[in-house]
Amino acid sequence: MSDKRYHVLFFVALSLLAYWFLGYLVPRENFFLLFGFYSIAFISFYYLYNASSISEKELFGYGVFFRGILLFCLPFWSQDVYRFIWDGRVVYSGLSPYEFKPDAIIHSVHFFQSHELYEKMGSLSASHFSNYPPVNQFIFLIAALFASKSIFLSVFIFKSILFFADIGIYHYGKKMMVELGFSTKNIFLYFLNPLIIVELVGNAHFEGVMLFLLVLGVYCFFTNKLMWSALFIALSISTKLLPLLLLPFFYQKLGFKKSVVFYVFILLINYLLFLPFVSESLVQNYSQTIALWFINFEFNASFYYVFRAIGYWFVGYNVIGVIGKIIPVFSVLILLYYALFRNNVLPQMFFKNALFGLLIYFLVSTTIHPWYIVNLLFLSMFTKYKFILVWTLTVILSYFTYSQDSFQENMVLIFLEYTAFLGFLVYEIYRIKKAERPFKQAESI
Repeated sequence: MSDKRYHVLFFVALSLLAYWFLGYLVPRENFFLLFGFYSIAFISFYYLYNASSISEKELFGYGVFFRGILLFCLPFWSQDVYRFIWDGRVVYSGLSPYEFKPDAIIHSVHFFQSHELYEKMGSLSASHFSNYPPVNQFIFLIAALFASKSIFLSVFIFKSILFFADIGIYHYGKKMMVELGFSTKNIFLYFLNPLIIVELVGNAHFEGVMLFLLVLGVYCFFTNKLMWSALFIALSISTKLLPLLLLPFFYQKLGFKKSVVFYVFILLINYLLFLPFVSESLVQNYSQTIALWFINFEFNASFYYVFRAIGYWFVGYNVIGVIGKIIPVFSVLILLYYALFRNNVLPQMFFKNALFGLLIYFLVSTTIHPWYIVNLLFLSMFTKYKFILVWTLTVILSYFTYSQDSFQENMVLIFLEYTAFLGFLVYEIYRIKKAERPFKQAESI
């Protein structure tokens, strides 16, 4: 066996060790162990991706293996899964999670483990209506149907769905790369990335299902299967609302008439999916819950914290109520600029502009949990920019907050998180423009 193969086995073993500790032994409150083992997983990922002696087939096998390690542990960095199970059992009981807050019905619901789920989801989640769209609720219901008396089995069902969603992202992402002329090895920047493995299969966040459906939709879009594309994009929106922000980017390639049909079909599918939950208060309750992410919640933000500090300096109190109303308007204008006033007909430009439009939205947002950025990572694989890879490492610094009894954020660590990847972005913009300069000069001769 060559030295290189020994190196490969060494880093595979390091990854196995890191994922085992992260999944089964390290609580999120122990930040230094958490960040240490995550860093080991990331260094191993970097080596395995760049090792010339490893085939793509082997890389795929390692990605599957690492996910398999985390299939059998309860989520270790998030309480969200307990709300997922709660919502599924509420729906199975014939109630709407958009109609009743857990706080309001904890003493009247009678499904198994209701009090345990209520306690474990946390007081913040328990005091609000569900914000998870209908496709998510359908998945939660599946767990309620087949694991109505087991939290562990419910979680295993969620993780299994996310496991196969990631396989689907790999398969259709790779097909799209072949179709559009990109290197198929790029898919492993997603498939082997520790953030993806830990936050999706490990912590059971349904961004994985949302992204799978979005990838299917984009793949169908660029292979001219427009109705299938609209269907999958609609299902993606009804899993997580974020793909709504990307809808304007399809306009240029479609033109006005096709766009009308495309967008109406997407809206109709979403309307039908929400139909089983329709009530007089659905729109009000759901919109109020979504608004919390703009005007109430704060976590791991970047430029918003700068705006907040300026607000404190001028008026002496937190101006999130004002800034939170401005951010959606500003974000929509930025996204419309990138979607309508930049060339998005070519796939390369579509992905580049969608990446930067969505990046600006995240940079001005009030709340950025680590799993939010998986969409940016996927978009970046179809561009020359790799700065999101840096963010998938530094975003874990945000977990320091959970090691504090008061959940107090460390602004120094947040500053390091953002300056690291934004600094790399500035470097990449300079390097790419410098590399493109000779070609532009040649074209002008």
